[in-house]
Order: sequence, then C-alpha cells, then structure tokens
Amino acid sequence: MNATKLARNLVRQLIELGVSDFVISPGSRNAPILLALSEAEKLQLVDLHSRLDERGAGYFALGIAKASNNFVAAVCTSGTAAANYLPALLEAYHSGAKLLLITADRPAKLRGTGANQTTYQDGLYSVIKSHDIATIIDLKNIVVDGPVHLNVQFDEPLIEKISENWLDGIKIETEPADSQTNGKLNLTSGVVIIGHDRGGFETTEIEAFCKKLNWPVIAEDPITFPFSISHASLFLQDAQIIKNLKPDWAVVIGRTTLSRSINNFINSAMHQAYFDRNVVNDKRAADIKSNQLPTEISCQPNSDLDKWQMAKSLASKSLNDELGKIKWSEQTAIRMICQELPTDSALFVGASRPTRDIEAVVSSSKKLQVFANRGLSGIDGNISTIFGLGQEFDLTHAIVGDLTLLHDVSAFSNPVANNIRIFVIDNNGGGIFSMLPAAEAADFERLFATPHNLDLHQVLTGFSIKCSVVSNASELSKLLDKEVNGLEVVVIKVPERKVNAEVMQKLTQSVCNAVRIGMNLA
Repeated sequence: MNATKLARNLVRQLIELGVSDFVISPGSRNAPILLALSEAEKLQLVDLHSRLDERGAGYFALGIAKASNNFVAAVCTSGTAAANYLPALLEAYHSGAKLLLITADRPAKLRGTGANQTTYQDGLYSVIKSHDIATIIDLKNIVVDGPVHLNVQFDEPLIEKISENWLDGIKIETEPADSQTNGKLNLTSGVVIIGHDRGGFETTEIEAFCKKLNWPVIAEDPITFPFSISHASLFLQDAQIIKNLKPDWAVVIGRTTLSRSINNFINSAMHQAYFDRNVVNDKRAADIKSNQLPTEISCQPNSDLDKWQMAKSLASKSLNDELGKIKWSEQTAIRMICQELPTDSALFVGASRPTRDIEAVVSSSKKLQVFANRGLSGIDGNISTIFGLGQEFDLTHAIVGDLTLLHDVSAFSNPVANNIRIFVIDNNGGGIFSMLPAAEAADFERLFATPHNLDLHQVLTGFSIKCSVVSNASELSKLLDKEVNGLEVVVIKVPERKVNAEVMQKLTQSVCNAVRIGMNLA
C-alpha cells in the first residue's frame, strides 16, 4: 500500500483515539509517519518529542504515560532501533503502563532475504502481541490496553507529495470514566499493605477503601499515603514484633517488591487477599484475588490498631534519635529532601537504595505525586523516564543512585528545558550490594560494587548540565531553599558504602529494640 496514505491513516486514527504525545527518533523507514505527525503538530493536534536514541525514547514515552495515564507512542525506524525499545516495554508490561510502540518495517517479502536493516520485527516483543500492519486496519479494538506494538510495513517510495486535507473533520474520542464494580468484601480483621505500583488503582480509590476498613495500613510509598504506618519495613524485621502483630488477613494492593520483612509479614497472615488491575500478576496464590477494589465492605475492626500506632511512634522517635547522632548519611539526606519538597510536585524515586530508604525512614505529611519504575525495578532508563515525567508537571524532583545516573547518562546529550532537579546519591558504586550476602564475597568490589571512580560534577558539566555538589546537611539545606529553574543535578556525596550498610544495620537494631521494649515484648 502507498506508504504516505498508510501513515496518515494510522496517525489520524490514533489522534481520534486520544493519543496526543508522540516520541520520535530519526530514521528513514519511519519517515512517512514522521512527516504525517509533523503536519498534525502544525494543527496543534499532537505534541512531538524528539529523542536521539530509541532506548531513551522508550523510557521518555514511559515517563509521560505514567504521569498522564494515557497512551503515549514511541516511533522508530527498522532494525536494531526497534530492539532498543525492549527494556522500556518490559517495564511498561509489568507496571501496566500505556506505552504504544510503533516500529517502521520493510515489506514482509524482504524478510530473510538479506535486505538491509531488515529482521523479524513482527513478534519481536514476545511478552505482548505484535500487530503486523501492511494496509489500513481499524485500531479501535487494538489500542485499548497497554502496552501495544504496531509493526508497520512501509514500501517505497517512502515520501510522496500527496495533496489532500487528510486531517479535516477529525473528532477526538473522550475516554469513558471507569465504572466501579459493586464488589463486596466480608472479612475478619487484618492489615492493608499497599505496593509501590498501587495495583493500577487511583490514589483516591485506595484512600476510600482504607477509610472504610479502618485497619492499619503499610505502604511501600509512605509519601503518597501519609496515614500509613511508617518505618514498618524496619520494625517488622523482628520476629517477636511480627508474632505480636500477626493479622488474620493481609490485604495486598498491587505488588510488594521492596522489603523481605514486609513479604514475610504478609506470609505470616492466616489469609491473604490480592487486589491488582495488572493481569500480569494474576498467578499469585491467595484466598481472594480481584482486579477491582470492593465498594461494599463488612469487616471486623482491627483490635491491634493502637499497637500499630504505638509501634510507629516508637520507631519514629528511635530514628530521630539515632540519625541525630549520625548527623550525615544517605538516610539523613533523603529525609531532608522529602521533608522540604513542595506540595503537589512530582517525585521520581530510583530503584535499589533510594526507594528502600524512603520506605524505611521517611514519614511525610505532604501530598506529593510519587513515581518509580517498579515494574521490573531496573536502574536503566531512569533519567529518560524523569525527563518524560517532567513534560506533565511544572516542577519535578528525582532521587537516584550514582550507577542509575551513569546507566542512562546519554540522556543528558538530549536534555529537556523543564524545571527538574535530580538528586544523585554518590557513594561510588552499588550501595545496595553492601547490604546483601554478596558483601562477604572475596572479590566484592569488582564483581558487585563496581565503583565508577568518576567526578560526577565533571561528567555532568561536560554535557553542559547545571550541577551542584553537597557533602553535608548544612549545604543540602541551603540548596533546598533555592528555587528550581530549568534542569539541574545535585550530587550528594555521602559516606562510603560499607559505612552506610553499618548505619542501616544500627538504625534497624535501634528501631526494633525500641518497639519491642515499648510494647513490652522484650
């Protein structure tokens, strides 16, 4: 089929289906779509975001999709370009994000013939269905649930001057509001545990559900749910405390991916219920499983609610006391940042230590919109995801580790102009490994810690990125008082990884002791 007409038809359909953000990367075979999108942009029907490489483009699109909860398309040429979308696709698949991948392809007749830049792109992403398109098809029943892959065969000539008003009379569909089911829940007492991904539910849905139950709530993301029992991942490392607070029911919303202590606590419950909209997670064993939160609830109150509040209070006091003695650590820095962030701004939290430190030591009363790539918890593509999130917010903050920054450092070659401040915890390597059994390995530094030995300030200024370095609480406090103006990175120099592991061990012991003694369990 004529490449120009095929591209225009697909673009028109996507606009009518409500897709407005397209992340494009340069190429030849995708030229028909790029030109069609350019025409649509001139009529202010779409927003185009140009990214240099497809790996970063996929994560950039993912960031917009997570922030907008709408389909965002990433468009690339044929060959290895398409393969570079795979990491972002896997993250989208496991987090239920609405990522739309449009890969341009040669005609099917050229596959297996040695034709240049031609491979088997149909079915390239085995976790989702590919739609191999050679002619006009109806996308209405295809672009309905993310992620989605459209592999479009374009035959030459790729570019033709066809004069027609192909965007006239376009009508954009409005997405119908989700209708809540009238599911019922009838349980004895228990505890609610909210995973970082929230199971694909809106925060307001979860808040209403928790209010009806009036049970203790544990949240991997305590910033989004300030009414939760903070520091639980620390004090639930104590077997006596788990035994004393053991619930009849553990009601889990989404996936819990951060702390072994929380998962051990869930497994200690007599019964388990999982609520998750992401069908990827439907093979978990539980007494109750549903993709909707019930609206009719008849459950017994948890008689241990006062105990949970006491544990939270005791843990908080112990943390304040211990961190006051330590004065400067990764945990001190992260607590300071979270306490000072302006209400209603966006916060992206990197994998490994930052997200676990927030779960463990932060207790916030501020309402922030928190995001993270917890689908597969990878450190790749995080900077690009942050740049994508920044498209949807007036102000965006992020906390990531040094290896996470370096893993996606190429994103700074294609920076954005939004107000984004990225805090980088620099402990010269993979800090999380110092807290795992691998720390005892004889060749630990080379095999696991992988110290980069780089001056991150020098690396970033080499990309012409505004960069500051802080190495104590006073310097960080002064910087937090400054307004964010454009893109900037703050490198936070913290004690070496071994010291941080010792700090976390001491904090955990102190919190467990304080809670156990305070609850007369010693």
